[in-house]
Amino acid sequence: MNKKLHALYGLKFNPFSQQVPTEALCCSAQIQSFCWRIEHQIAEGGFALVLGDPGLGKSAALRILSERLNALRDVCVGVLTRPQAKMADFYRELGHLFGVAISPSNRWCSSKALREKWLAHIDAALYRPVLVIDEAQELNSAALSELRLLASADLDSRSILTIILAGDQRLAARLDEPDWLPLASRVRTRLRLEPLSPKQLAQALDHLLQAAGNPKLMTSSLIQTLCEHAAGNLRLLMNMANDLLAAASQKERDQIDEKLFFEVFSLDPKPSKKS
Repeated sequence: MNKKLHALYGLKFNPFSQQVPTEALCCSAQIQSFCWRIEHQIAEGGFALVLGDPGLGKSAALRILSERLNALRDVCVGVLTRPQAKMADFYRELGHLFGVAISPSNRWCSSKALREKWLAHIDAALYRPVLVIDEAQELNSAALSELRLLASADLDSRSILTIILAGDQRLAARLDEPDWLPLASRVRTRLRLEPLSPKQLAQALDHLLQAAGNPKLMTSSLIQTLCEHAAGNLRLLMNMANDLLAAASQKERDQIDEKLFFEVFSLDPKPSKKS
């Protein structure tokens, strides 16, 4: 946290950065419902899907979900960071995430070791292990097929892993491809994020300002202006707000208002109508 921001505005953290604490993120009713459904799904396993264009809050939703799952007793959550990796590195990362010694050159032994670890976890706990894959549209078809086979047992009648795939519309398109249809038919829970209305964006912004400790950091008219210019995109809204916070800090403004908005983004305010 920048000390100047704290001194000027009493902020506990920058509410517009990507490093906002998970507990400060705005959790909509839609995301709440998705998290609740996943919490109940992980007792049986299977696939789940999060879809949305860039900037609509997929990563934030996954952060909220991961924290809620990690708070459950005996739940093991792994987050795959390199979905585009080739098969050897794909197995290496799975082994690292779940604490299994992997021999990438021997795929049969690697899959056997992973499955035994997951089955042992199921025997000792109420929940299946969970694998979260962001940017899942980057997965190659071979890794996807391997993952589908790894996650099932007893002639595909039993799921031994909960897999949450998140991606943009390219992921939705790939799920219609022949190689991905066996997986698409197994998706049990879906979250589709759409562009937000100005009112929803304003609610998210108000929530962040409250959580950061300064709900009056921005004027209400500025919040309305920002939300109308954000095109329904949460990331765009945060980027614009962050630019304004940096400019306000540099100028040591007490509050961020519309005047600063027009200064920073080089826009001419609309002339007032003559009565």
